[in-house]
Amino acid sequence: VQADGTDGDCVTFVLHDEDHTLGNSLRYMVMKNPDVEFCGYCITHPSESKINFRIQTRGALPAVEPFRKGLNDLMGVCQHVLNTFE
Repeated sequence: VQADGTDGDCVTFVLHDEDHTLGNSLRYMVMKNPDVEFCGYCITHPSESKINFRIQTRGALPAVEPFRKGLNDLMGVCQHVLNTFE
């Protein structure tokens, strides 16, 4: 993961070898945080397997914090689904 951005509250993360499966799920989890003002992603080109994932917070915390929390929450949801399935 690469993070591009000058401000700590507005960062674009570049996720390599990922697509809409992770992008949309992670966007949903991050947007549940009330400190996040904007969260979105785009796939740069269909032949590239990377997404640009942008988070902008209201300034109270750096953008990397809701990114980490969103990933951890998503892993928890996936683990719950896996345990329920098994």
